[in-house]
Amino acid sequence: MRIAMKHALSLAIGSAIASSTPVFAQDSAAFTLEEVIVTAQKREQSLQDVPLSVNAVGGEKMAEAGITNLEGMTGLVPNLTFNQTGIGTNVAIRGISSGINQGFEQSVGQYVDGIYYGRAQLTRAPMFDMERVEVLRGPQSILFGKNSIAGAISMTSAKPTDEFEAKIGALYEPEHDEQQIDLVVSGPITENLSGRLAIMDRTMDGYFDNEFLDNDEQDDDETFIRGTLVWDASDDLSVTLKVEDGSFDSKGRNIGVTQETTLGATSYEAQLDRLTGINANQGLLTGGALPSITSAGSSYSLNTNGDDFERTSNGDFSENDMENVTITVEYGIGDYTLTSITGYNAYEYTEHCDCDFISAELIELTSEEEFEQYSQEFRITSPGGETIDWIAGIFYQENELEFDDKLVVPEDSLLPTGVAFASALAAVGGNPLDPGFNAALGGELVNVDPMRGASSSRDFDQESELWSIFAQATWNITDETRLTLGARYTDEEKEASRRQFHLDANGAVDPTLTGLFGAFGVEEHSIADDRDETSFTPLVTLQHDLTDDAMVYISWTTGYKSGGFDVRSNAHPTVGAGGLAGIPTLDVEGVFEFEEEEAESIEIGGKFTLLDGAAEMNVALFRTEYTDLQTSQFDGTLGFNVTNAGEATTQGLELDGRWRVSEGLTLSGALAYLDFEYDKFPNSQCAFGQTPNSTSHAGQCDISGETREFTPEWTGSLTADYIRPLGDALEFRSTLDLIYSDDYFTSPTLDSRTEQDSYTKVNLRLALGASDGQWEVALVGKNLTDEEVMSFSNQLPVSNSFTAGSGTAYYAFYDRPRSVALQGMLRF
Repeated sequence: MRIAMKHALSLAIGSAIASSTPVFAQDSAAFTLEEVIVTAQKREQSLQDVPLSVNAVGGEKMAEAGITNLEGMTGLVPNLTFNQTGIGTNVAIRGISSGINQGFEQSVGQYVDGIYYGRAQLTRAPMFDMERVEVLRGPQSILFGKNSIAGAISMTSAKPTDEFEAKIGALYEPEHDEQQIDLVVSGPITENLSGRLAIMDRTMDGYFDNEFLDNDEQDDDETFIRGTLVWDASDDLSVTLKVEDGSFDSKGRNIGVTQETTLGATSYEAQLDRLTGINANQGLLTGGALPSITSAGSSYSLNTNGDDFERTSNGDFSENDMENVTITVEYGIGDYTLTSITGYNAYEYTEHCDCDFISAELIELTSEEEFEQYSQEFRITSPGGETIDWIAGIFYQENELEFDDKLVVPEDSLLPTGVAFASALAAVGGNPLDPGFNAALGGELVNVDPMRGASSSRDFDQESELWSIFAQATWNITDETRLTLGARYTDEEKEASRRQFHLDANGAVDPTLTGLFGAFGVEEHSIADDRDETSFTPLVTLQHDLTDDAMVYISWTTGYKSGGFDVRSNAHPTVGAGGLAGIPTLDVEGVFEFEEEEAESIEIGGKFTLLDGAAEMNVALFRTEYTDLQTSQFDGTLGFNVTNAGEATTQGLELDGRWRVSEGLTLSGALAYLDFEYDKFPNSQCAFGQTPNSTSHAGQCDISGETREFTPEWTGSLTADYIRPLGDALEFRSTLDLIYSDDYFTSPTLDSRTEQDSYTKVNLRLALGASDGQWEVALVGKNLTDEEVMSFSNQLPVSNSFTAGSGTAYYAFYDRPRSVALQGMLRF
């Protein structure tokens, strides 16, 4: 299937660049493609004139396909991935992403109407009433600038219209009870003032069955409202005000336990059975009662059918509120344009994670985050069409981040019992059948009672201030040849503090907890620091028009992503976390500060218009080398540590094209080949059961020469849009999408047990509507092949600890299975 799909995609796209015969030229002359306008270089241009790898998806296509977030974009844009994890979100372009840590800003910069959205949580925000979304691949360090070392996603919301327009759209999908209502009203208010109001409300019960709670999950509830005003004060002055407010909440998760692995005689499920028996005061092996380590009892179900969309969990939720105010002023000074973009962006969220991901009471994690950002950009743009076209500007941004989380051990948790269990195992050499095991357990080798109801809390605060200056100029050497030079200088200061502390069930400090939590690598500490760094990122691009319909280019650019402070490391950066004597302990040091990341990239490409404008073909060949790549690694129990991975190279080929075959049929497709390799990464987390092999970092694995998670070699999409009139008043429309991905790892450990097989998703939309676009009804089918696709996986927290390293279990997030929705739209 994989070979067939690659061949089909290659043929479909390759047909667009085949040499045209006179017959094709004559037949296709009347079927000229509509020009795609983008602002990838901060001025309106045809996509075919932009010398970089760009994919643009129009708002109409997004609405018809039911794309409501970045995750939905990934099928249409090769080398773009989006992954939600247990405690974070990742967006990657060409295999480069930020990893799981609230201290990170995204390697893929997200920009909404010119405002930088760098926080991972904002990538989950819904997208609605969009004009277009542009995906710029490769470092975008000059005009977008802020940390966009892997690429940039530029989103443009729909603006007020010159004439009155109103429309209402609705979608209903019965299998997962998805319901969505969209309302838009737009048009002139006065002679010089126009407005647009857009409202979106969406709910969904979810596609996972939580058998323990008898719930459908993930239950989504999203409501957003956006108001936009455009004041054309004069021929030279235009002011746009956008105000947006909304929430996106969820209950439960699209996550399940996928498998259990045993290296020795003890499995994770067997350990849970034993611990449940102890907790219920039933004794172990000899049947003796162990009152010092018992509680009211606990039950659990370890359901390993995650790939059947079943799970057992005690419940999760995420409540998110965000607001945004953007003021854009454009003022004409002669033929030049002065642009001011002022932005205020803020959000807050509260999340509760049953982070053992099973119904047994083990651990719970509650986290809260508040974020505020103010930014200001001024830029001036030359009129264009001169010998030298240029753009220059300055940028300022400040933000404040407060993050708090609390790891809670419920009163009836199995975790304290597991600590005593592990202690007893250690005392008898890891053999639970040893006659001395029960004596060691009943002899209270360690008193675990203080852990019941206790919590370990973390407070993290950070302030950041940044300013930069940038310029880019294009020298039109001849009518056919252009040379572009650009650079950005950035200065950023950060101050941060992190405190970890333990409290008993009554909220008081208990010294005993230090050793008990230390068994899981969680250590009390208080630390603060600041950093000031600067960067200079140049760019050089040479373009040449071979003909009026063929342009080639070569570019050299650099990228930079600032360093920062680790939010989620559980131990002090200079003192390894330690537990009590006799308890297996995570022997690693914590992390607080991490260093900046840098990139150097070369891209060679071309953009071609074929068949008298009926077809287009774009190609880009790239190679990017990264140094001090920032990664986040699960510490094996409860935390994540940031590390700079050393060096990595990502290289490959990207193709995309369109072909209007006939008046009613248009084909479009994209194909990407990606080769990612860690050139130097001696300090990676080992996969479960893997023998540490690093010569420079004890207990870790050297994965130099290996690939990375979410880096399939081949990805591609093929779309067929067909329109056919039915009489004078009706029109039939259909869209078929084929979305292909090669196999890839879903865990940073590159564990073979977390590999996702290659797959092909099929989406199909069938619509009937009025020829004038006044109304439409449609059936929208997604993932009609019902592919089971893991979007992220890793080891279950504490599962390795409970089995003294002899067994573990895994969890995974899954994409939505097959769905068929009824969609309708009415214009007024």
